[in-house]
Amino acid sequence: MDGLHVGNDDTFIEKFIQGETNLSLIARGDGAEIMIQNIKKNIHFFIEPGESNELMEFFYILEGKITFKIDGEKKILSKNEYFYVHELKDTIKLKALEDVKLLYITTKPVFHYLSENINDLISLSKKSQEKDMYTHNHGYRVQQYSIEIANRLSLSDDMVERIAYASLFHDIGKINVPDEILKKPSSLTKEEFDEIKKHPADGAKLVEKTYFKELSRVINEHHEKIDGSGYPQGLKGEEICLEARIISIADSFDAMTSDRPYREGMTPSQALSEIKKYAGIHYDKKLVKIFADILYKNEGIE
Repeated sequence: MDGLHVGNDDTFIEKFIQGETNLSLIARGDGAEIMIQNIKKNIHFFIEPGESNELMEFFYILEGKITFKIDGEKKILSKNEYFYVHELKDTIKLKALEDVKLLYITTKPVFHYLSENINDLISLSKKSQEKDMYTHNHGYRVQQYSIEIANRLSLSDDMVERIAYASLFHDIGKINVPDEILKKPSSLTKEEFDEIKKHPADGAKLVEKTYFKELSRVINEHHEKIDGSGYPQGLKGEEICLEARIISIADSFDAMTSDRPYREGMTPSQALSEIKKYAGIHYDKKLVKIFADILYKNEGIE
């Protein structure tokens, strides 16, 4: 439709929600798109290189404050400031220091590329968690802990992004586990646990033919253990990729502190003690030390 168009905060062509962020497409034409992006405080988000050198992405901060690094220097931008990217070569990692609202303008269509790539996996991830009522928001909690560990290691933005998405989708393969096993109100039999043990490989298969195919290995290895006693491959030590070793710790901590029908969750201190007990056995010793320091500094847990 041609002519003048008027809208408000509730007017959009299409919208998608991804955890603590949402993106609304409010206008498009001649290949350009105008969007509003909302990101909750303390959430990390990423800007990736475009597939076309002609793509320019412009971000104007309507509300809130963000931080990122440029040439190794920390930069903070707030309301009424802006940034843009053109011919971006490497992924940029940003963090919302407050609840943020961005005006996001692109010279090439990106909305459906983002929403279609992410939404299918987000939907599967949600469904897999809904199958097990005791893992509500488990993926998002594991994601935040995993990103905290990754940041302490000063990893590349590309790797941090991989960890962010792999931790969010790590249990996506549970969509194939029968409900009667996931919701069983007592301990599992060996046969039932064997069914549970299929979920890393199933999750890896679900992402390997998508935009997120590089997450396949991470998801497949997130239940491997340093001493080789994990599954599905029985990998040892550094045979397990770093991303999976990070997620393993965050995943275990959240699982230990969650209530189950057959047991109450541990206190954070008890769960941390259990993880420390198996440092160098089930978990990467260096990463356990980093995680313990994060919990102490952020939450006073020791």
